[in-house]
Amino acid sequence: MEHLIPDVEAVDRQPELLAIRKNLVGMTRKEIAAALVEAGEAEKAAKMRARQLFHWLYYRGADNFDDMTSISKELRAKLPEHFTVDRPEITNLQESVDGTRKWLVKFPDGQEVESVHIPEEDRGALCVSSQVGCTLTCSFCHTGTMKLVRNLTAGEIVSQMMIARDTLGEWPSPKGNRMISNIVMMGMGEPLLNYENVAKALNIVMDGEGISLSKRRITLSTSGVVPKIHQCGEELGVNLAISLHAVTDDVRDILVPINKRYPIKELLQACRDYPASNNARRITFEYVMLNGINDSPADARELVRLLKGIPAKVNLIPFNPWPGSNYICSSNNAIHRFAKIVNDAGYSSPVRVSRGQDIMAACGQLKSASTKERASARRTANA
Repeated sequence: MEHLIPDVEAVDRQPELLAIRKNLVGMTRKEIAAALVEAGEAEKAAKMRARQLFHWLYYRGADNFDDMTSISKELRAKLPEHFTVDRPEITNLQESVDGTRKWLVKFPDGQEVESVHIPEEDRGALCVSSQVGCTLTCSFCHTGTMKLVRNLTAGEIVSQMMIARDTLGEWPSPKGNRMISNIVMMGMGEPLLNYENVAKALNIVMDGEGISLSKRRITLSTSGVVPKIHQCGEELGVNLAISLHAVTDDVRDILVPINKRYPIKELLQACRDYPASNNARRITFEYVMLNGINDSPADARELVRLLKGIPAKVNLIPFNPWPGSNYICSSNNAIHRFAKIVNDAGYSSPVRVSRGQDIMAACGQLKSASTKERASARRTANA
Protein backbone atom coordinates (compact mmCIF):
# COMPACT_ATOMS: atom_id res chain seq x y z
CA MET A 1 0.00 0.00 0.00
CA GLU A 2 2.90 2.31 -0.88
CA HIS A 3 0.57 4.98 -2.23
CA LEU A 4 -0.52 5.76 1.32
CA ILE A 5 2.96 7.12 2.14
CA PRO A 6 2.64 10.94 2.21
CA ASP A 7 5.06 13.01 0.19
CA VAL A 8 7.85 15.04 1.84
CA GLU A 9 5.78 18.21 1.86
CA ALA A 10 2.89 16.36 3.45
CA VAL A 11 5.14 15.10 6.23
CA ASP A 12 5.75 18.72 7.22
CA ARG A 13 1.96 19.07 7.52
CA GLN A 14 1.54 15.94 9.68
CA PRO A 15 -0.61 17.62 12.39
CA GLU A 16 -2.93 18.92 9.68
CA LEU A 17 -3.17 15.47 8.09
CA LEU A 18 -3.93 13.80 11.41
CA ALA A 19 -6.71 16.30 12.07
CA ILE A 20 -8.59 15.20 8.93
CA ARG A 21 -8.17 11.43 9.26
CA LYS A 22 -11.34 9.46 8.66
CA ASN A 23 -12.80 7.23 11.35
CA LEU A 24 -13.52 3.78 9.91
CA VAL A 25 -16.04 2.99 12.67
CA GLY A 26 -19.47 3.28 11.11
CA MET A 27 -18.27 2.53 7.57
CA THR A 28 -19.48 -0.40 5.50
CA ARG A 29 -17.06 -2.60 3.56
CA LYS A 30 -17.89 -0.65 0.41
CA GLU A 31 -17.20 2.67 2.13
CA ILE A 32 -13.93 1.41 3.62
CA ALA A 33 -12.82 0.26 0.15
CA ALA A 34 -13.73 3.64 -1.35
CA ALA A 35 -11.79 5.44 1.40
CA LEU A 36 -8.72 3.29 0.68
CA VAL A 37 -8.97 4.05 -3.04
CA GLU A 38 -9.28 7.75 -2.25
CA ALA A 39 -6.11 7.44 -0.20
CA GLY A 40 -4.27 5.97 -3.19
CA GLU A 41 -4.83 2.22 -3.00
CA ALA A 42 -5.59 0.19 -6.12
CA GLU A 43 -9.28 -0.68 -6.40
CA LYS A 44 -8.84 -4.48 -6.51
CA ALA A 45 -6.55 -4.54 -3.48
CA ALA A 46 -8.79 -2.07 -1.62
CA LYS A 47 -11.75 -4.47 -1.72
CA MET A 48 -9.72 -7.26 -0.12
CA ARG A 49 -8.23 -4.98 2.51
CA ALA A 50 -11.63 -3.46 3.26
CA ARG A 51 -12.92 -6.93 4.08
CA GLN A 52 -9.98 -7.48 6.45
CA LEU A 53 -10.56 -4.15 8.17
CA PHE A 54 -14.30 -4.81 8.48
CA HIS A 55 -13.52 -8.14 10.17
CA TRP A 56 -11.11 -6.56 12.65
CA LEU A 57 -13.43 -3.66 13.44
CA TYR A 58 -16.74 -5.42 13.88
CA TYR A 59 -15.92 -9.09 14.52
CA ARG A 60 -12.82 -8.78 16.68
CA GLY A 61 -13.45 -5.27 18.04
CA ALA A 62 -9.93 -3.97 17.40
CA ASP A 63 -9.49 -0.40 18.62
CA ASN A 64 -6.09 0.23 17.01
CA PHE A 65 -4.37 -0.86 13.83
CA ASP A 66 -1.48 -2.58 15.63
CA ASP A 67 -3.87 -5.29 16.84
CA MET A 68 -4.84 -6.23 13.26
CA THR A 69 -2.24 -8.98 13.02
CA SER A 70 -3.49 -10.59 9.81
CA ILE A 71 -2.66 -7.34 8.00
CA SER A 72 0.97 -6.76 7.05
CA LYS A 73 3.12 -4.69 9.40
CA GLU A 74 3.87 -2.28 6.58
CA LEU A 75 0.21 -1.60 5.94
CA ARG A 76 -0.59 -1.36 9.66
CA ALA A 77 2.05 1.31 9.98
CA LYS A 78 0.62 3.35 7.10
CA LEU A 79 -3.09 3.19 7.89
CA PRO A 80 -2.96 5.67 10.83
CA GLU A 81 -1.72 8.37 8.46
CA HIS A 82 -5.20 8.50 6.93
CA PHE A 83 -7.58 6.69 9.26
CA THR A 84 -8.62 6.11 12.87
CA VAL A 85 -10.73 3.45 14.59
CA ASP A 86 -11.73 5.69 17.49
CA ARG A 87 -14.43 4.97 20.04
CA PRO A 88 -16.25 7.81 21.81
CA GLU A 89 -15.01 8.74 25.27
CA ILE A 90 -16.75 7.11 28.23
CA THR A 91 -17.26 10.00 30.65
CA ASN A 92 -19.27 8.01 33.18
CA LEU A 93 -20.06 4.34 33.70
CA GLN A 94 -22.52 3.40 36.42
CA GLU A 95 -23.66 -0.01 37.61
CA SER A 96 -26.99 -0.57 39.34
CA VAL A 97 -27.53 -2.88 42.28
CA ASP A 98 -29.41 -5.13 39.84
CA GLY A 99 -26.46 -5.35 37.42
CA THR A 100 -27.76 -2.82 34.90
CA ARG A 101 -24.95 -0.70 33.43
CA LYS A 102 -25.29 2.82 32.02
CA TRP A 103 -22.67 4.50 29.85
CA LEU A 104 -22.49 8.24 29.32
CA VAL A 105 -20.39 8.70 26.19
CA LYS A 106 -18.98 11.88 24.69
CA PHE A 107 -18.35 12.42 20.99
CA PRO A 108 -15.60 14.65 19.54
CA ASP A 109 -17.93 17.67 19.33
CA GLY A 110 -18.63 17.41 23.07
CA GLN A 111 -22.18 16.09 22.73
CA GLU A 112 -23.19 13.17 24.92
CA VAL A 113 -25.70 10.32 24.96
CA GLU A 114 -26.45 7.42 27.26
CA SER A 115 -26.82 3.73 26.52
CA VAL A 116 -27.88 0.98 28.92
CA HIS A 117 -27.19 -2.75 29.24
CA ILE A 118 -29.85 -4.81 31.01
CA PRO A 119 -28.46 -8.27 31.85
CA GLU A 120 -30.31 -11.52 32.34
CA GLU A 121 -28.84 -14.85 33.45
CA ASP A 122 -27.40 -15.87 30.07
CA ARG A 123 -28.29 -12.95 27.84
CA GLY A 124 -28.90 -9.22 27.86
CA ALA A 125 -30.31 -6.27 25.95
CA LEU A 126 -28.46 -3.10 25.05
CA CYS A 127 -30.59 0.03 24.83
CA VAL A 128 -29.07 2.32 22.19
CA SER A 129 -29.61 6.04 21.52
CA SER A 130 -30.18 7.49 18.04
CA GLN A 131 -30.18 11.25 18.70
CA VAL A 132 -28.64 13.76 21.08
CA GLY A 133 -31.76 14.91 22.89
CA CYS A 134 -35.22 14.41 21.46
CA THR A 135 -37.71 16.44 19.48
CA LEU A 136 -40.91 14.66 20.51
CA THR A 137 -41.49 16.17 24.00
CA CYS A 138 -43.49 13.20 25.32
CA SER A 139 -44.81 14.59 28.58
CA PHE A 140 -44.10 11.51 30.75
CA CYS A 141 -40.51 11.05 29.50
CA HIS A 142 -37.49 12.67 31.15
CA THR A 143 -35.52 12.60 27.89
CA GLY A 144 -38.41 14.48 26.30
CA THR A 145 -37.61 17.51 28.47
CA MET A 146 -34.42 17.98 26.44
CA LYS A 147 -34.20 19.81 23.15
CA LEU A 148 -33.02 17.95 20.08
CA VAL A 149 -29.38 18.84 19.46
CA ARG A 150 -28.58 16.63 16.47
CA ASN A 151 -28.84 13.20 14.92
CA LEU A 152 -26.19 10.60 15.67
CA THR A 153 -24.11 9.27 12.81
CA ALA A 154 -24.07 5.57 11.97
CA GLY A 155 -20.63 5.35 13.57
CA GLU A 156 -21.87 6.95 16.78
CA ILE A 157 -24.75 4.47 16.93
CA VAL A 158 -22.60 1.39 16.23
CA SER A 159 -19.92 2.56 18.67
CA GLN A 160 -22.38 2.38 21.56
CA MET A 161 -22.50 -1.38 21.07
CA MET A 162 -18.75 -1.54 20.60
CA ILE A 163 -17.91 0.20 23.88
CA ALA A 164 -20.46 -1.98 25.69
CA ARG A 165 -18.70 -5.04 24.30
CA ASP A 166 -15.36 -3.54 25.32
CA THR A 167 -16.59 -3.21 28.90
CA LEU A 168 -18.13 -6.69 28.98
CA GLY A 169 -15.17 -8.36 27.26
CA GLU A 170 -17.35 -9.75 24.48
CA TRP A 171 -14.90 -9.78 21.56
CA PRO A 172 -14.60 -11.49 19.16
CA SER A 173 -18.27 -11.84 18.29
CA PRO A 174 -19.43 -14.99 20.10
CA LYS A 175 -21.30 -17.71 18.25
CA GLY A 176 -23.40 -18.93 21.17
CA ASN A 177 -24.72 -17.20 24.26
CA ARG A 178 -24.02 -13.48 24.38
CA MET A 179 -24.13 -10.99 27.20
CA ILE A 180 -25.40 -8.57 24.55
CA SER A 181 -27.88 -10.84 22.80
CA ASN A 182 -30.38 -8.14 21.80
CA ILE A 183 -30.36 -4.51 20.75
CA VAL A 184 -33.29 -2.21 21.43
CA MET A 185 -33.37 1.16 19.73
CA MET A 186 -35.14 2.69 22.72
CA GLY A 187 -32.56 5.13 24.04
CA MET A 188 -32.48 8.88 23.56
CA GLY A 189 -34.22 10.15 20.45
CA GLU A 190 -36.71 8.90 17.86
CA PRO A 191 -34.98 6.35 15.59
CA LEU A 192 -37.28 6.91 12.62
CA LEU A 193 -36.46 10.63 12.58
CA ASN A 194 -32.83 9.59 11.97
CA TYR A 195 -33.69 6.64 9.76
CA GLU A 196 -30.78 6.70 7.31
CA ASN A 197 -28.11 6.61 10.00
CA VAL A 198 -30.03 4.09 12.11
CA ALA A 199 -30.54 1.81 9.10
CA LYS A 200 -26.88 1.98 8.14
CA ALA A 201 -25.79 1.21 11.72
CA LEU A 202 -28.19 -1.73 12.06
CA ASN A 203 -27.09 -3.18 8.73
CA ILE A 204 -23.51 -3.14 10.03
CA VAL A 205 -24.65 -4.80 13.27
CA MET A 206 -26.57 -7.49 11.33
CA ASP A 207 -23.73 -8.23 8.89
CA GLY A 208 -22.73 -11.90 9.23
CA GLU A 209 -19.00 -11.12 8.92
CA GLY A 210 -19.03 -8.64 11.76
CA ILE A 211 -21.10 -8.21 14.91
CA SER A 212 -23.57 -10.65 13.33
CA LEU A 213 -26.69 -10.01 15.36
CA SER A 214 -29.88 -11.37 13.79
CA LYS A 215 -32.66 -8.99 12.83
CA ARG A 216 -34.86 -11.11 15.10
CA ARG A 217 -32.70 -9.88 18.00
CA ILE A 218 -33.16 -6.20 17.18
CA THR A 219 -36.16 -4.10 18.15
CA LEU A 220 -36.75 -0.58 16.93
CA SER A 221 -39.10 1.52 19.02
CA THR A 222 -40.97 4.45 17.52
CA SER A 223 -43.46 6.93 18.86
CA GLY A 224 -45.26 6.75 15.54
CA VAL A 225 -43.40 8.24 12.56
CA VAL A 226 -45.90 6.60 10.24
CA PRO A 227 -44.27 7.31 6.83
CA LYS A 228 -41.06 5.51 7.86
CA ILE A 229 -42.62 2.43 9.48
CA HIS A 230 -43.20 0.48 6.24
CA GLN A 231 -39.74 1.41 4.95
CA CYS A 232 -38.20 0.10 8.16
CA GLY A 233 -39.98 -3.23 7.82
CA GLU A 234 -39.20 -3.56 4.12
CA GLU A 235 -35.51 -2.64 4.32
CA LEU A 236 -34.47 -3.83 7.79
CA GLY A 237 -37.05 -6.40 8.85
CA VAL A 238 -36.32 -5.82 12.53
CA ASN A 239 -38.88 -6.17 15.30
CA LEU A 240 -41.14 -3.18 15.78
CA ALA A 241 -42.21 -1.61 19.06
CA ILE A 242 -44.76 1.19 19.25
CA SER A 243 -44.80 3.70 22.10
CA LEU A 244 -48.58 3.84 22.28
CA HIS A 245 -49.40 4.82 25.89
CA ALA A 246 -53.00 5.86 25.25
CA VAL A 247 -56.11 4.58 23.48
CA THR A 248 -57.74 7.88 22.49
CA ASP A 249 -56.33 10.69 20.41
CA ASP A 250 -57.13 13.39 22.97
CA VAL A 251 -55.06 11.66 25.67
CA ARG A 252 -52.28 10.58 23.30
CA ASP A 253 -52.02 14.13 21.92
CA ILE A 254 -50.85 15.15 25.40
CA LEU A 255 -48.69 12.15 26.24
CA VAL A 256 -47.14 11.66 22.78
CA PRO A 257 -47.54 14.93 20.82
CA ILE A 258 -46.52 13.39 17.48
CA ASN A 259 -50.01 11.87 17.61
CA LYS A 260 -51.36 15.23 16.44
CA ARG A 261 -49.61 14.59 13.13
CA TYR A 262 -50.06 10.82 12.93
CA PRO A 263 -53.16 9.86 14.95
CA ILE A 264 -53.85 6.43 16.37
CA LYS A 265 -55.90 5.19 13.39
CA GLU A 266 -53.06 5.92 10.93
CA LEU A 267 -50.46 4.48 13.26
CA LEU A 268 -52.31 1.21 13.77
CA GLN A 269 -52.90 0.83 10.02
CA ALA A 270 -49.15 1.17 9.50
CA CYS A 271 -48.70 -1.61 12.06
CA ARG A 272 -51.17 -3.86 10.24
CA ASP A 273 -49.17 -3.28 7.06
CA TYR A 274 -45.73 -3.79 8.66
CA PRO A 275 -43.89 -6.24 6.37
CA ALA A 276 -41.92 -8.04 9.11
CA SER A 277 -44.91 -8.70 11.35
CA ASN A 278 -46.48 -12.12 11.81
CA ASN A 279 -47.72 -14.34 14.63
CA ALA A 280 -44.17 -15.46 15.38
CA ARG A 281 -42.86 -11.89 15.36
CA ARG A 282 -45.50 -9.80 17.01
CA ILE A 283 -45.42 -6.03 17.24
CA THR A 284 -44.83 -4.84 20.77
CA PHE A 285 -47.02 -2.02 22.07
CA GLU A 286 -45.41 -0.14 24.94
CA TYR A 287 -47.85 1.30 27.42
CA VAL A 288 -46.67 3.35 30.40
CA MET A 289 -49.06 3.07 33.32
CA LEU A 290 -50.11 6.50 34.63
CA ASN A 291 -52.45 6.81 37.58
CA GLY A 292 -55.85 8.14 36.55
CA ILE A 293 -54.69 8.95 33.01
CA ASN A 294 -54.71 5.75 30.95
CA ASP A 295 -55.10 2.86 33.38
CA SER A 296 -58.84 2.22 33.70
CA PRO A 297 -60.60 -1.04 32.75
CA ALA A 298 -62.31 0.91 29.97
CA ASP A 299 -58.88 1.88 28.61
CA ALA A 300 -57.84 -1.78 28.67
CA ARG A 301 -60.93 -2.87 26.78
CA GLU A 302 -60.44 -0.13 24.18
CA LEU A 303 -56.82 -1.22 23.74
CA VAL A 304 -58.01 -4.75 23.00
CA ARG A 305 -60.44 -3.39 20.42
CA LEU A 306 -57.76 -1.27 18.75
CA LEU A 307 -55.31 -4.16 18.44
CA LYS A 308 -57.77 -6.47 16.70
CA GLY A 309 -56.15 -8.00 13.62
CA ILE A 310 -52.58 -7.04 14.60
CA PRO A 311 -50.12 -9.74 15.75
CA ALA A 312 -49.35 -7.98 19.00
CA LYS A 313 -48.18 -8.14 22.56
CA VAL A 314 -48.38 -5.36 25.14
CA ASN A 315 -45.60 -4.33 27.50
CA LEU A 316 -47.07 -2.57 30.52
CA ILE A 317 -44.46 -0.21 31.96
CA PRO A 318 -44.89 1.12 35.50
CA PHE A 319 -44.12 4.83 35.31
CA ASN A 320 -40.55 5.61 36.38
CA PRO A 321 -40.57 8.91 38.31
CA TRP A 322 -38.12 11.70 37.61
CA PRO A 323 -37.62 15.15 39.17
CA GLY A 324 -40.31 17.58 38.08
CA SER A 325 -42.70 15.04 36.64
CA ASN A 326 -46.42 15.65 37.09
CA TYR A 327 -47.37 11.98 36.79
CA ILE A 328 -47.80 9.19 39.33
CA CYS A 329 -47.43 5.49 38.62
CA SER A 330 -50.62 3.47 38.57
CA SER A 331 -51.26 1.31 41.62
CA ASN A 332 -50.19 -2.31 41.55
CA ASN A 333 -53.86 -3.36 41.60
CA ALA A 334 -54.71 -1.11 38.65
CA ILE A 335 -51.77 -2.41 36.61
CA HIS A 336 -52.63 -6.07 37.18
CA ARG A 337 -56.34 -5.47 36.58
CA PHE A 338 -55.41 -3.84 33.26
CA ALA A 339 -53.05 -6.71 32.39
CA LYS A 340 -55.73 -9.32 33.12
CA ILE A 341 -58.21 -7.73 30.72
CA VAL A 342 -55.62 -7.64 27.94
CA ASN A 343 -54.36 -11.15 28.68
CA ASP A 344 -57.88 -12.58 28.78
CA ALA A 345 -58.44 -11.16 25.31
CA GLY A 346 -55.53 -13.24 24.00
CA TYR A 347 -52.71 -10.70 24.03
CA SER A 348 -49.61 -11.36 26.09
CA SER A 349 -49.37 -8.48 28.54
CA PRO A 350 -46.34 -8.75 30.84
CA VAL A 351 -45.67 -6.03 33.39
CA ARG A 352 -42.12 -4.84 32.81
CA VAL A 353 -39.86 -4.98 35.84
CA SER A 354 -38.05 -1.65 35.99
CA ARG A 355 -34.27 -2.05 35.99
CA GLY A 356 -31.56 0.44 36.88
CA GLN A 357 -33.81 2.97 38.63
CA ASP A 358 -31.12 3.73 41.21
CA ILE A 359 -28.83 5.04 38.43
CA MET A 360 -31.61 6.71 36.40
CA ALA A 361 -31.29 4.05 33.69
CA ALA A 362 -34.92 2.91 33.53
CA CYS A 363 -37.32 3.59 30.68
CA GLY A 364 -37.81 7.32 30.13
CA GLN A 365 -35.04 8.40 32.52
CA LEU A 366 -32.01 8.78 30.25
CA LYS A 367 -29.56 11.65 30.01
CA SER A 368 -31.08 14.69 31.73
CA ALA A 369 -30.19 13.56 35.24
CA SER A 370 -26.56 12.98 34.31
CA THR A 371 -26.30 16.46 32.87
CA LYS A 372 -27.78 17.99 35.99
CA GLU A 373 -25.57 15.88 38.27
CA ARG A 374 -22.41 17.04 36.51
CA ALA A 375 -23.56 20.67 36.56
CA SER A 376 -24.24 20.39 40.28
CA ALA A 377 -20.79 18.87 40.84
CA ARG A 378 -19.14 21.75 38.96
CA ARG A 379 -21.02 24.32 41.03
CA THR A 380 -19.93 22.57 44.23
CA ALA A 381 -16.31 22.41 43.07
CA ASN A 382 -16.32 26.12 42.20
CA ALA A 383 -17.96 27.21 45.45
